[in-house]
Amino acid sequence: MNALPVTTVVADPASVDAAIASRFSCRAFLRERPVPRALIESILDVASRAPSGTNTQPWRTYVLQGASLNGLVDKACSAHDALYADPAQAARYPKEWDYYPQKWVSPYIDRRRENGWGLYGLLGITKGEKDRMHAQHQRNFRFFDAPVGLMFTIDRVLGRGSLMDYGMFLQNIMVAARGHGLHTCPQAAWNGFASIVLPHIGAGADEMLVCGMALGYADEAQMVNGFHTPREPVAGFTRWRD
Repeated sequence: MNALPVTTVVADPASVDAAIASRFSCRAFLRERPVPRALIESILDVASRAPSGTNTQPWRTYVLQGASLNGLVDKACSAHDALYADPAQAARYPKEWDYYPQKWVSPYIDRRRENGWGLYGLLGITKGEKDRMHAQHQRNFRFFDAPVGLMFTIDRVLGRGSLMDYGMFLQNIMVAARGHGLHTCPQAAWNGFASIVLPHIGAGADEMLVCGMALGYADEAQMVNGFHTPREPVAGFTRWRD
């Protein structure tokens, strides 16, 4: 960027809005259509303009493609299958931080259920079909067939505020990706397998896994990509104080 941010004019605000509004959790990608490294670097460069407290920039990013991606998929899917066969193995995969609440209450539990059953309903998966549910959940650990898997870590010394900063960085990646015709799926599902992910990507002992993300070109022919979650209207989450 040559122009100063304060003087930069956004000539097409509708496109900015469209990039934000068209972002969704894509669950089917075109594996055979690669994303050029230069494009990934450009997206990450733009995303790094996310704000962070005192400019700490807490994000660390690992880009997985080809053999590295396939190797992690194999390890994670094997662990996921073993957990399904023997739930007692869950003790081997503790989550380092609470992404979800320990106790669900309304309206959050209602939205969670609506999301889950809306997705399964679209796919024709009914309550009690545990094998099909397991297979669909495992799609996370295949990056939904995306050609690029991103893993994000943070230095353990940092505080919870840095996770808020991190969220803005992640959103920037997803919006910037849309500007180039790409789609994404942010994935907290990987957090339980941090003990598998961190050694695989070569992360240091000082790093904690934040989440994963699938990146690529959406498979528009797949029905699952027609699943878009609803949002509360502005009046539902805003209070005006004049």
